[in-house]
Amino acid sequence: MKFTDYPISIELKLQLAELGFKKPTDIQFKSIKHILEGEDLFGIAQTGSGKTAAFVIPIINVLSKLKGGKGPQCVVLAPTRELAEQITRVFNEIGSKTTVRAVCIMGGTEQDSQIKALKNGVQVVVATPGRVFDLRNQGVLKFDDVRFLVVDEADRMLDLGFGHDVKAIHKFSFSKHRQTLFFSATIDKKVKALAYDLVRDAIRIQVSPENRVSKNVEHAYISVEMDDKRFFLENMVKEYENFRFLVFVRTKVRSERVVAAMERVGIKAEFLHGGMDQKSRFDVLERFRKQEIRLLITTDVSARGIDIPEVDMVINYDLPESPEQYVHRVGRTGRGTNTGQALSFCAKEEEKLLADIQGYLAEEVAELEVNKNDYKAILEDTEDPSYDWKRLLDDANEFDGTVDNW
Repeated sequence: MKFTDYPISIELKLQLAELGFKKPTDIQFKSIKHILEGEDLFGIAQTGSGKTAAFVIPIINVLSKLKGGKGPQCVVLAPTRELAEQITRVFNEIGSKTTVRAVCIMGGTEQDSQIKALKNGVQVVVATPGRVFDLRNQGVLKFDDVRFLVVDEADRMLDLGFGHDVKAIHKFSFSKHRQTLFFSATIDKKVKALAYDLVRDAIRIQVSPENRVSKNVEHAYISVEMDDKRFFLENMVKEYENFRFLVFVRTKVRSERVVAAMERVGIKAEFLHGGMDQKSRFDVLERFRKQEIRLLITTDVSARGIDIPEVDMVINYDLPESPEQYVHRVGRTGRGTNTGQALSFCAKEEEKLLADIQGYLAEEVAELEVNKNDYKAILEDTEDPSYDWKRLLDDANEFDGTVDNW
C-alpha cells in the first residue's frame, strides 16, 4: 500500500510526495487506518520506526476539515523539550499545504510568544506537561475542543515522573469526541497500567522486530582503554571524512572534555547536554541538522526520540548504564530506510555493561578486533600536542637498546 492509496486529502498526498514519503512503515500502515476511523490506539514501536508520522498524518487530515474552536483541537504530550520541538516541526512540514498549524509549548523558555500563538488560535499544541499546567492555570490554554490527545514516548514520561501529570491532563481534556493515542517504545507493567487508564477499547498495535536494534544498523564494539578513547575517536573522524558522527558520553563534564580534546587535534565539535539553556540546545541541534558541524558530543539528552537526518555513525564513547539506552542511542542512525553504523568503545571496567547489553539483545555484539600494531599506530598518529606518544616510545626503545648492550 502507498500513501496515494489512503483516504486523505490531495494536499496531504502532494506534500507527502514532496517530502519523499512513498510507502508507510509498519507502525504507520497499522495505525493510520484506525486513527482515521476514530478509534483509540495503544501503539508500541521501537525508536526510528516512523511513529510520529503515524499519528501526524491522520490527525492533520481530520483537523483540516474542522472549524477552529475555543482552544486547540489536538494536544500532544512529549517528555522532553527537544522531542516536543521536533514533533511540532513534523506537524508543520507535513501540514504545510493545509490550514493546520502547530505550536510548541514548553518550559525553560519565555512564554510570551507561546501565549500570543495560543490567543491567535492554533489547532495543534505540542507540549511538555509542566507548561501545560502553567498556561491552563493562567486561563490561556483551554481544552474545551480537544479532539485528539496524544501521549508520545510514554515509557520515557514515566521515567521522568510525569505519569500523574499525564493522567490529570487526560482528565480535564475529556470530551465525548476525543481520541486518545498512546505510543511507547517499550512496554512493561507501568506502561500498560498508564495506557489502560487513558485509552478506551483501544486498538493495540505492537511492532516488535526480532532484533531490538534496527536491521538498518550495523553495530559492533572495540576494546579500548579508557584513557585512549579520545585517540580512537580522532582516528574515526579523520578516517571517515564525509561522515556525520553522534557521540554519546556519560556526563556533562565528559562531553565538554571530549570536545576540548577534539579541538586540540584540529577537529571541530560541539557538545549537547542538559546543563545548557534551552535556546543553546536547540541551536546546537539545528547546526547539526544543517550539517554545519559533523561531530556532536552528547549525553543521553539526545538518545530518545530526536530525529536527526543522515547520522552516518553513532559512537558510544562510554557504554550506557542501561541496556535499553543502548538501543535508543544506536537508533539515532539507520532511520527510516537509511542504513547506519554504530560503534562502542569498551574499556575493561565497562565489560559488565557490555555483557548486560548483549543479554538484553539476546545476541552478541560483534567485536572489531584491533591488533597490537594497529592499536599502537592509532596512538602514534594523534596530533594532540599534549600527548607525544611517539616520543615516549622512542625513549623507551633507546632505553631497551642500552640494556641489550649491557
